[in-house]
Amino acid sequence: MTLEDNAFGPPHRVVEAAVWHDAVVQLKRDGYTYFDWLSAVDEHPEGFRLVLHVARVKPLDHLLLVAYLDRDEPVIASIADVFAGAAWHERETHEMFDISFGVDLAPLLLPDGFEGHPLRKEFVLASRVAKPWPGAKEPGESDAESAHSPGRRRIKPPGVPDPHEWPSPDSRSSAPSGAGETVQDPANLGRGRDE
Repeated sequence: MTLEDNAFGPPHRVVEAAVWHDAVVQLKRDGYTYFDWLSAVDEHPEGFRLVLHVARVKPLDHLLLVAYLDRDEPVIASIADVFAGAAWHERETHEMFDISFGVDLAPLLLPDGFEGHPLRKEFVLASRVAKPWPGAKEPGESDAESAHSPGRRRIKPPGVPDPHEWPSPDSRSSAPSGAGETVQDPANLGRGRDE
């Protein structure tokens, strides 16, 4: 294990994926008995960073355990036998990133028939294509004329493909479940009429 400096939070230890389970067992023996959370970060195009946050009471301390996983085959050992609460986090991480923990993980958050893994950077955010992004979150995203930045080009929000890459509704072979249903804009909930 190596201990790396992290100026923005707790220290973190980086381990190889092959020794992930053993490293978690050792941390528990060292007194890190409080499991807080486990998740991943998509480090596109390199792979994934799997992150575990644990803490101990005496002496009061906490740290992050990190393992880097290959993008083509993100597989790592489950730690649910060490921290039972990790099972839920592994199911969520598997669903959102398609990281395998070597055990059968039942769906947790996504509806039946959902295709893809929504927290992968290559996942197309269809809602951002179907409806304009509300408000100017990035320079150039506002429809309003601005005297302050007339030369800025319009940019797309992250996750939105080029319009020429997105298939037209007529060219799709099958629509996802729930297609054609009207979904009310959350900003208009509770109002008497759409504005």
